[in-house]
Order: sequence, then structure tokens, then C-alpha cells
Amino acid sequence: MPPTDPSGLPTTGPLHHREDGPRTAPPLLLGPSLGTSLSVWDAQTGVLARNHRVVRWDLPGHGGSPAAFDGGVAGLAARVLRLADALGIDTFAYAGISLGGAVGTWLAVHHPDRVSALALVCSSARFGDPRAWLDRAALVRDRGTAPVAATAAGRWFTADFAGAPAARSLLAGLHDVDPGGYAALCEALATYDLRDALGGITAPTLVVAGREDPATPVADARALADQIPGAALLELPGAAHLANVERPAAVAAALSGHFAAAPARPADDASRHAAGTARRRTVLGDAHVDRAADRTTPFTADFQDFITRYAWGEIWTRPGLDHRTRRCLTLTALIALGHHEERDLHLRAALESGDLGPEEVREVLLQAAVYCGVPAANAAFAAADRILTELALPAEEK
Repeated sequence: MPPTDPSGLPTTGPLHHREDGPRTAPPLLLGPSLGTSLSVWDAQTGVLARNHRVVRWDLPGHGGSPAAFDGGVAGLAARVLRLADALGIDTFAYAGISLGGAVGTWLAVHHPDRVSALALVCSSARFGDPRAWLDRAALVRDRGTAPVAATAAGRWFTADFAGAPAARSLLAGLHDVDPGGYAALCEALATYDLRDALGGITAPTLVVAGREDPATPVADARALADQIPGAALLELPGAAHLANVERPAAVAAALSGHFAAAPARPADDASRHAAGTARRRTVLGDAHVDRAADRTTPFTADFQDFITRYAWGEIWTRPGLDHRTRRCLTLTALIALGHHEERDLHLRAALESGDLGPEEVREVLLQAAVYCGVPAANAAFAAADRILTELALPAEEK
């Protein structure tokens, strides 16, 4: 039976997704860009989950979603609606990057009753020459994603950011994308054109552009903002196509402000706890958080609730500093104060996640040697060296 749509839904299997934030909060769906998984939104999720039930989803053949796909951007949008329906979500706010933004634009045009607010990050109403997308689809079907992965850094990031751990992690993930799913999405982009329909969008809309984006240039963002009634435009210097990865705090603050129906701070303890749990999992990993939950006793429960709400839900989710900067500051403080167990926990998490590479950890420890003392840094270097060996990460490589 599969394919169908317009609005008989399916167009193949269910999309893999992840939820963060209180289930009773207003829903916010986040769509990724071609070649990335739902992790492309990691830096914004904690902030947005303060006040929203955040649902991130994977494109076909990306992350955990099955590769089978048909129906163009309309078919992809139908699967997003099918996901929302399965989660019991009627009306939702929506933010999408590039292709993910195209899905949101299609939904806002064709299902205005479902989309309460819209944000388009480095997106367009038409993505360049259709022939180029068809050629890319043919290339990937023939040779896999390696050829596009080899050139993705120049499209996704500025030259100064392309070597950062967050950039390297996303670029490495492109090799894991299913070629058939990727090619089908290229073909969907080749046929996508909503330039004549933008005037019908009624959802309050924010358009975000990277000023150094070669894939969807600023002119595309300005065209969206000019033609969508009442749309606001934010242009970010020092950012290319994945502007939310390169300028995480700026994008988090912009989206948080745009989608806020109430003050940006969490309204209650349940919201703070949910946002804190989401951020704690991002920083320390699911395994650690699950172990901490399993070890919680009636005696320690209040303390676990306190640090989840306060440290993770209030401080780690603030938009003023990006996630990696907070990692560096935390490591420095733990070194200075001699909190060795916590220091090692954060060292391991930073290296395992790829947020910090060995050379960046080394710089943090050298900085600590100057301002926290050589003995403290000496102990930290020994711990980091041990962790690098255990993780089999070459200290001179990344």
C-alpha cells in the first residue's frame, strides 16, 4: 500500500525521532538538513526544551530513519504530519534547516492550521538549478556519499570552523547516510519550488541566514523574508550553511525568542527538570545519566532533583555561552578545585562526544597550568592521558 499523499499521508516508513522537554509543553518540531541527523540540533535542544516539547526527527536514510522514500518534499512533509499525529500533536511550532526548512515551508503553505509558528534556518523557496540536484543524485547512487562528503565542509562551514570537533563529527556522519535515501532527497529538492506560494503563509516566521552560506545564499533568505507576510530576518556573520552549528548561542537565542509564548526562563520546576535532563544527557551521555538515576535513593533523590533543575536546567541551558565553552570552563573549575572524580567524568564525556579533541583538551590544561597551578594541571594531564589511552584516541591526531 505505501506511497500516497497529498494527504492520504504515509509515503513509506515512520521517521525516527527523539523527544526532549515536558510532554505537556507546547510542541516544537525540528527538521534537519540533508546529510545530517537529528543531532545537528544538539546545541539548541536544551534551550528550546525549557518551554517546549521538542521533537527532532531524522530524514529517510539518515540516523535511525529507514531509507525508503517517495513523494518529493510533499511526501516528506506528509511523514512529518504522520509523526505528529502518532505523538498526539495537532498544532505545533516548527524550525528546519535547509531541506528541513523546506518541509516546514510546505507545511505552512498547505497545512496552515497545523503550524503555529515557523523558523527557516539557511533555507530557500527553491534550491538552485534542478539539474545539479539530479546530477548529485546520480553520483551518489553510483559512488555512495563519499564524493559529497569530500566537499561538504566547504558548503556547510566557514574555513575557520571546518576543523572544529562539532564540524568534524557532522562531516564524519555523512559517510553513514544511506546513498539511496540521500539520492531520493536530492531528487525531491530538484522538484521543490514554493516561490509563488510564500504569500499564503500565515504563521509568524523567522528567517535565519548565514552570511557566508554558499548553498543557500543570503539573497535566498531575503527573498523568503520579503515574500512571507510579516517575516523577520536575522543574518549571522561568520556562519555558512549549518549556521546553528557554527553560531549555536545566537541561533538558540533567536529561536527561543521567536517561539516564546511566555518568558524564556522555565516557568516551573517540571520544565526546568525536563530541560536539565535533556542537557545532562547531551553533555555526559545517556549511560551516565541512566546510572545516576539507577543509583538514586530516597536519601539522594532531592539532591539529584536539585542539580538537574539548577545546574543543568538553569545554567547549562542558558543561551549566552555555547555548549563547548561551558565544557572548557567546567574543566578549568574542576581542575582548580581538585575535584578529580568530576574532572575525569567531564574529560571523558568531552572526548567521547567529540565536543573537544585531544589538542583542545591539551590547551585547556595548559591554560589551567598558568591560572590554577602546575600541580593541579599535572594531575589533570595524567588523567587525560589515561582517558585518551582507554578511548584509543591518538593525542596528536584530531
